[in-house]
Amino acid sequence: MVYRRTPATQARLDAQAALIVQAATQVLSRDGFAGLSMAAVANSAGVATGTVYKHFDGKADLVTAVFRRVVAHEVEAVRTAAAAGDATERVAAAVETFVGRALKNPKLAYVLLVEPVDAVVDIERLRFRRAFAESFESAVAEGVSRGELPPQDARTSAAALVGAIGEVLAGPLVDAPHSESVVPELISFALRALGANR
Repeated sequence: MVYRRTPATQARLDAQAALIVQAATQVLSRDGFAGLSMAAVANSAGVATGTVYKHFDGKADLVTAVFRRVVAHEVEAVRTAAAAGDATERVAAAVETFVGRALKNPKLAYVLLVEPVDAVVDIERLRFRRAFAESFESAVAEGVSRGELPPQDARTSAAALVGAIGEVLAGPLVDAPHSESVVPELISFALRALGANR
């Protein structure tokens, strides 16, 4: 007979896994990818190291789960911010939200954007960039179709914006995490790059 978990058992295991992911997020926010260990996460979660391994195969598997959780939340915030207005308003809102949220938790943003990580985690980073680019792509495509922006390939422009923003943020996230000029400068750059008349 095959053992099947009861709904109560599965709910307990899911809650424990979520607690571990939350603890890993805290460790990443404090110590970065290089400082994350399964023992540190276990300590932060208040569980045994073996319990962490029961849910996740290793560091890369755990950090992948963190990326998926955090990125889903961040992407949704950017999509919501960029949902209304003309093309320039939508792009400005997306940039402001993306950059502003990164600067609020610079260590975690550094991990998500640029810190050297395992190849498996880097795949999640690429998905993360694509998801953000989709928020920009929608605004750019709509702006082109309405004549608010000059003709251009929306996908290419969106990917270029996300890459440029990530590159610029790498400095402030490490050196000057509270640089107040970064947000307006990146908004201006994004609108100029897209050819917005503003």
